[in-house]
Amino acid sequence: MEIIDSHGYIGHVVDRRKEADVKRRDRTKKARRWVVQVCHSWFNRFRKLLVRYEKPERSFVALNHIAAAIIAFRKVPLKFNIIYG
Repeated sequence: MEIIDSHGYIGHVVDRRKEADVKRRDRTKKARRWVVQVCHSWFNRFRKLLVRYEKPERSFVALNHIAAAIIAFRKVPLKFNIIYG
């Protein structure tokens, strides 16, 4: 924790038990997932990336970029569905 503070970051390092206790006491607060966990779960939905069928590195990197673009595009709020009209 001292290393995090020395670099000027505000760390969110909470024991899982403490976080679960807070959630049980106050139902409005949700247990937060780490950013890395969320990103991994988003990328794991792309089966071709999860199994890594692509042997060349540049093909794999290109597919990662496409997956990241799709993930970002899905996060943009739209008034209508582009695919279905």
